Amino acid sequence: MAVFSKEILSGSTNGRGIPVAAVATPGTLLHTAVAGATSIDEVWLFAVNNGAATRTLTIEFGGVADPGDHIEIQIPAQAGPYTVAPGLPLQNSLVARAFADVANEVTILGYVNRIVP
Repeated sequence: MAVFSKEILSGSTNGRGIPVAAVATPGTLLHTAVAGATSIDEVWLFAVNNGAATRTLTIEFGGVADPGDHIEIQIPAQAGPYTVAPGLPLQNSLVARAFADVANEVTILGYVNRIVP
């Protein structure tokens, strides 16, 4: 029977939000998935824009190839949290990163449901 646990994003400090400092690839580290091909991290990411203008956020999910690994979303000014990764699976030490069109105005919050067979 599988074991489920709720985990903090590996790029977070004690569960706090992660400011998106990167403005190009590779993005700011959000999470590195659990090692191995059988365990799965179900990744939940939410974005908040604290800036005065709409920002373009790109999540690099599992790699940096455009468009295959990119999730792009517009985050309205002074708004959020917006769901940007609704429980998407990631495994085998793959990485989720983010970059935005302006540094340090978008913050990522989230968690991982770790599923270990």
